Amino acid sequence: MAFDYNLDFKNLNFRSSPELYRVGKGEQGVLLVEPYKSEILPYWRFKTPEIAKESSEKIYQMFLDYLEQDDFVGADMARKFLQMGYTRSRRYANHKSGRKYQKNPQKESTTEAQLEARKNILPNEVDPVKAESAAIFKEKWILAKTNDKYLQLLQKHKDLYENE
Repeated sequence: MAFDYNLDFKNLNFRSSPELYRVGKGEQGVLLVEPYKSEILPYWRFKTPEIAKESSEKIYQMFLDYLEQDDFVGADMARKFLQMGYTRSRRYANHKSGRKYQKNPQKESTTEAQLEARKNILPNEVDPVKAESAAIFKEKWILAKTNDKYLQLLQKHKDLYENE
């Protein structure tokens, strides 16, 4: 089932209501799902490889801690932050401004305009420092998304809540 953006995220605690959580695709909901966003976000940094290493290790440890508590939502959120560490540092590795498109496709009013905006990609300006940060996060993200206990909890969550 797709991530549900219609929930009252300002007043919802997913630790006490894990049945409302939907994994969605990629990083969906990473900056919405509480209390996990507030627990993980302060450690999410990627400016330099040293900062990325410290950040990814801390978030990966949080991932393992959530798994130890059988807290799938927390583990999935930590996995999403690791993935976002990779994708965002990769974006800055490719585009110094952090902007991939000339115009933001999400601000376009029609599907056709969004598709057109996605065709206008800014030229790459390779930043090897950010690329190294991306590689550091990617390693931890891969470890998280292939973790056996994570995969078991993911399947259990889908079986319980997403097949309704």
